[in-house]
Amino acid sequence: MIKIFYDVETTGVKPTKHSIHQIAGGIEVDDLVVEQFNFKVRPHPKAKIEQQALTVCGVTEEQILAYPPMEEVHAELIDLLSKYIDRFDKNSKAYLVGYNNRKFDDIFLRAWFEQCGNKFFGSWFWSDSLDVICFASEYLADRRTKMPSFKLHRVAKTLGIEVDETRLHDALYDVILTRQVYRIVTGREKDF
Repeated sequence: MIKIFYDVETTGVKPTKHSIHQIAGGIEVDDLVVEQFNFKVRPHPKAKIEQQALTVCGVTEEQILAYPPMEEVHAELIDLLSKYIDRFDKNSKAYLVGYNNRKFDDIFLRAWFEQCGNKFFGSWFWSDSLDVICFASEYLADRRTKMPSFKLHRVAKTLGIEVDETRLHDALYDVILTRQVYRIVTGREKDF
């Protein structure tokens, strides 16, 4: 089974208005991470760039506009996916795994594929992605009401995972935390 633990950082919160500027992840095959990726990507040329979103990620508009064009990064991502997935085989797909990804990252990633001219998102990924927030919610149900929020870093800390606050909202670091949370709440070991 192929799982792609991933996270995106964006120029805002609306996929129809904003764009991805970082895509990072770890490709897991049968519970073993076989490869990591961390792509910085220039936002879609028509995307609105919100300063607040950039501040959260610790980047500037000048930095993200200097990243490689989205079409170039898309081609690199497709080359990477092709090492593990045969997009022409309907049984060869990966599960996208993220934290709150169904409401955010999955929507942005699908929109980004389309902006790059790729209408075959479903050839790479199963439609039923795995959202770690759901697994964590069930696992922490008895403590949920006592937690100040259910953000990734709070959940990780509650589970005893050491969190470097200075690295939060870097997509690759968030992927590492997400996978650690996933492995705890599903009964797997927590090493990344």
